[in-house]
Amino acid sequence: PSIPRHTNRLINEKSPYLLQHAHNPVDWYPWGQEAFDKAKKENKLIFLSVGYSTCHWCHVMEEESFKNKEIGEIMSKNFVCIKVDREERPDVDKVYMTFVQATSGGGGWPMSVWLTPDLKPFAGGTYFPPEDGVHRVGFRTVLLRIAEQWKENKDSLLESSRKILEALQHVSEICVRGQESPPPSKEVMATCFQQLSNSYDEDYGGFSKSPKFPTPVNLNFLFTYWALHRTTPEGARALQMALHTLKMMAHGGIHDHIGQGFHRYSTDQHWHVPHFEKMLYDQGQLAAMYSRAFQISGDQFFADVIQDILLYVSRDLSDQAGGFYSAEDADSYPTTASEEKREGAFCVWAAKEIRALLPDPVEGATEGTTLGDVFMHHYGVKETGNVSPMQDPHQELKGKNVLIVRCSPEVTAAQFGLEPGRLGALLQEGCRRLSTARAQRPRPHLDTKMLAAWNGLMISGFAQAGTALAKQEYVSRAAQAAAFLRRHLFDPTSGRLLRSCYRGRDNTVEQSAVPIQGFLEDYVFVIQALFDLYEASLEQDWLEWALQLQHMQDKLFWDSKGFAYFSSEAGDPSVLLRLKGDQDGAEPTANSITVTNLLRAACYSGHTEWVEKAGQILAAFSERLQKIPITLPEMARATAVFHHTLKQVVICGDPQGEDTKEMLHCVRSIYSPNKVLLLADGDSAGFLYRQLPFLASLERKDGKATAYVCSNFACSLPVTSPQELRGMLCP
Repeated sequence: PSIPRHTNRLINEKSPYLLQHAHNPVDWYPWGQEAFDKAKKENKLIFLSVGYSTCHWCHVMEEESFKNKEIGEIMSKNFVCIKVDREERPDVDKVYMTFVQATSGGGGWPMSVWLTPDLKPFAGGTYFPPEDGVHRVGFRTVLLRIAEQWKENKDSLLESSRKILEALQHVSEICVRGQESPPPSKEVMATCFQQLSNSYDEDYGGFSKSPKFPTPVNLNFLFTYWALHRTTPEGARALQMALHTLKMMAHGGIHDHIGQGFHRYSTDQHWHVPHFEKMLYDQGQLAAMYSRAFQISGDQFFADVIQDILLYVSRDLSDQAGGFYSAEDADSYPTTASEEKREGAFCVWAAKEIRALLPDPVEGATEGTTLGDVFMHHYGVKETGNVSPMQDPHQELKGKNVLIVRCSPEVTAAQFGLEPGRLGALLQEGCRRLSTARAQRPRPHLDTKMLAAWNGLMISGFAQAGTALAKQEYVSRAAQAAAFLRRHLFDPTSGRLLRSCYRGRDNTVEQSAVPIQGFLEDYVFVIQALFDLYEASLEQDWLEWALQLQHMQDKLFWDSKGFAYFSSEAGDPSVLLRLKGDQDGAEPTANSITVTNLLRAACYSGHTEWVEKAGQILAAFSERLQKIPITLPEMARATAVFHHTLKQVVICGDPQGEDTKEMLHCVRSIYSPNKVLLLADGDSAGFLYRQLPFLASLERKDGKATAYVCSNFACSLPVTSPQELRGMLCP
């Protein structure tokens, strides 16, 4: 690589996204006191640019504007320029995104915002092209106009920024009004189901025409709805919607058939042409959703998809110390000789490449059939490429194919006169050869930042898959990652989580000079992961740590006046608003997951004040849950868990005994959204017995492993056969 001409302060940062901008001819600062002091001292406006390292349009704006020397000079002369990685600082991102959405009606990344020296926003947008076009003002023009306004109308800018902040504070407030109680679960569930049902795509699954997102939160809601309405037509429809969506996604181009795992989202209705980046949070949540689909249906198809996702994560997103990396980029160099990156280059194929890799004649098929013919037919490959120009505005995929399963195995086999049973091995061989060929291509950029929250989601994915498929190696991988979190993203002296750590030189794990403290979502997703890991491994240490973290979460984030939790803690003067997320999107919002966490925590500890807190969160969001629950499907689901009271399924037995294992297998093979599993192993000095004195009164019947189903600390009669237990769990 050539010696860079410019180097700015970002060279000292750890975030891969900030490091990507370290050689821009812009005087970039990271978010922090040095930049704020400079803005105040020189009375300069701040230009804040927020993005993340696998964001396609962030790369485009960097290439066009931030690498342009002239534009860089205008930026550095007139503004204090700050770069933020939204994955490191979701709190900063959320404050200014709230502003951009409120003032422009849209949002997204890269986010470009202009702030007064005291950090109040007054102008903003997302991507700007460098120069003026027919329909859009160019970035250069915007910079010069704003600099001019600051010279001419400073006072009115300051006044308008003050008013804007007041208005934002008002609109973003979520709190309990008066004596509100949690909203009626039955109505919330019915409305949410109806709203999802109305937006459902009957043909291809999913909940919009295009673009189409995986939305695990919608699927999780539908599984819960089905479990509570198994015998009704609505319940049957909820299950069908969820399973059909998961099947269509797995067949689609959003699923990487050669390299495993799922891309971010589909640009079309058919799940065909994706945005190619792969995010850790999608893999974690989808592994959990496919695990539920398998528990409910017993269909091996779903088990295969789980193994596919976890193979990808273990191979490509895993640090040798046990943590999980954040993401893989969409853009890469088509060949080692290429000058510029293209979206999807690592994943797409020309028909002639496939023909050259798969020339073998297929025995027992119609005369003249090659392996390439069979493979191309099955995966919808066309000689001229299978991507419509509508899905490819920059013509990056012209003549290329995104693999998508177009036929059932039976239809493909019949097309070539093959025995249906032979097709699997042929397709597998085709995928293996394409995978070997793909390994020769330059890989996309890997974001090796490790985030507590996303690691939590992935631990849950491995733990739930281990439970559903009875695969110990997945549970062990989850435990390895949890141990990584405790070692690298937890400060035992303060009892607090940290947000992020990084892969350093020589593959060591590094921390930034001033570590970023954990946010609400870090606590919530890690606590959920530890509960999932306890149920999969029955190691009580994970429970003990989860409950400690729950106490810390209460201390740092609880809003004792308006109820529910703030996303960030108090005391950082550079974060102007303490917000509460109000939308379950690509990830569930933290307050939604924490309702179920609190109910689980109460079951494991006997602290009933956590049940009360769960109700108070639902009360704070009551209006939204009753009117537009489709924006909060995970919290809508939690209203049902709150209303139906969690059942404690207690297995009394020797953890190594076969009879105990049979009972545990029975509990784990059933999908039930309102149960928690406890193993009472007879160790009265152990953590669970100290937390829950009632366990001491539960006995093994006739010396056999015995199950009790308890709620509100009153228990059923004991049962000793898995069949009886199944009957109690699936009424």
